[in-house]
Amino acid sequence: MVRLPRASLLLGLVSLIFSPKLNPGVTRQTSASVPSTASPAAIPPPAASSAPPGHLAEALTLYRNGDFDGAIRDYQQILQENPASTEAYAGLTRVYLKNKDVQQAADTIHKALQTADGPAVHVALAEVYFRQGKISAAEEEWAKVINSGHADARAYLGLARVRWAISNYKSGWAMIDKAHALDPSDPEILLDWVGKLSRAERTQFLENYLAGANNDDEETRTAMRHYLEYIKARAKDPRSACHLVSKDTATETSLAKLREDPEHLRGFGLTVEVNGRKSTLQLDTGASGILINRRLAQKAGVTRLSDVDISGIGDKGSKKGYRALADSLKIGGLEFQNCPVEVLDQRSVVEEDGLISADVFSSFLVDLDFPNGKLRLSPLPKRPEETAATVNLKTEEEDESGQENESADGDATAPKANRTKLALWGPQDGYIAPEMQSYTKIFRFGHMLIVPTAVGDVQGKLFLLDSGADMNYIAPATAREVTKVHGDPYTIVHGLSGSVKKVYRAEKAILQFGHLRQENQSLVAFDLTHMSDEVGTEISGTLGFVMLRMLDIKIDYRDGLVDFAYDPKRWGH
Repeated sequence: MVRLPRASLLLGLVSLIFSPKLNPGVTRQTSASVPSTASPAAIPPPAASSAPPGHLAEALTLYRNGDFDGAIRDYQQILQENPASTEAYAGLTRVYLKNKDVQQAADTIHKALQTADGPAVHVALAEVYFRQGKISAAEEEWAKVINSGHADARAYLGLARVRWAISNYKSGWAMIDKAHALDPSDPEILLDWVGKLSRAERTQFLENYLAGANNDDEETRTAMRHYLEYIKARAKDPRSACHLVSKDTATETSLAKLREDPEHLRGFGLTVEVNGRKSTLQLDTGASGILINRRLAQKAGVTRLSDVDISGIGDKGSKKGYRALADSLKIGGLEFQNCPVEVLDQRSVVEEDGLISADVFSSFLVDLDFPNGKLRLSPLPKRPEETAATVNLKTEEEDESGQENESADGDATAPKANRTKLALWGPQDGYIAPEMQSYTKIFRFGHMLIVPTAVGDVQGKLFLLDSGADMNYIAPATAREVTKVHGDPYTIVHGLSGSVKKVYRAEKAILQFGHLRQENQSLVAFDLTHMSDEVGTEISGTLGFVMLRMLDIKIDYRDGLVDFAYDPKRWGH
């Protein structure tokens, strides 16, 4: 899949102003896990539709061309004439989802289950489940449809996205290949499948796609245009891809303490040399890649490649910036060359020179030892078929699918030895090494690490691991499931995109994730819908720095694994 975000999304970088300081405790509890594919189950056979095929095709065309009002009108007319049309219900549900009306989509598909049950309805039901954060339930519905003998392209598309979310990239690509074979004209399938293409082929595809009609909003189309500009500029640049040049494949370096005031930490930073210029970048697991301010970019002399819009928490929209290429990045004992960075076109990013996400180290085992103020990078465990692990710096938004950007180039004509090497380096399914059996399996959406979290007695909520947020936050709707919520006009939540307009307080919420359990009093809540829309699934909250600073966190981005270690003696608990 080619990941084409609406903007470079920095969902971390959240600070709280005029709020009482909290010092929550952490205790151990039973580990959570990500469920696997469901077993087959019966699905009603397709119902014969009395709607003229042309009428359904017209509604589908309106949807794919972005005329949502027209598509809704046509689908509703079909349902008035034939209340048992499964295709109309499924199509109407997808229009509401694309139009970001999740509740209307849910109401529509649940009505369909009562009046027009069939495979198409269950596929659309799973799409609603996925957007609601019910990933296991979505996977179960899609699997039931396929295992019942109905080869539905959208079901394969959904299963591909689940596979990618749980780091099973190889099987995810098998699913998207089946989806594309069944319906190569579906634009959502195409936008995932195009990740298999070479850079030149992808460039041509995007040029054609943007020149025609589609149902993406202007923010998404702008991001696509910026991405197209970037890959064209990268193709013309004679420098090679970002790569490690130092001999060491492991390092340990100290984390800089970033203080809000003499008594309170607000985060940790890393010393990063950009083209020989030393800088302090805040370590932010909720962000993506490396973001630097305009002043550092000018001093370091990075090469501008393309425009980019950069957004985060807040209600004032995205900020202008650009993608650039750094000749050298030095972090600890490691040096990387020819690596992309993003530049915010203003003089400051938070109070440091910029941000660095842990996802840039995704080909390493990342150890964020916050209690001891250390970052350790080491090679990931070798897969059984590997002779050596490959390490590099991932400074671009990585494809969710694990597909390397140029993996399709020369594939068919490469010598056999090279094809074998490509097969080993290409998309693989997640591997849990013997020493990682106790790690927590998490969902990964691009740079975002999404941790299955119980809120009180409510299981299955999804929280972003976000060291750039100063504390834990929760969505108001999630908080209302377990406690009372009231408005808070005195607390200001501020992110890269300005302040949040409406802030609330949840009286009490117990969060349980990994092996840990934490009680939160007066938890800050605000709407996370924008984040959920970007990810494509419901995000119910964030796990922030005030809590994370007490943990030694080991992250295996490759396999979607995180280990949370907490020493209660150190913190007097």
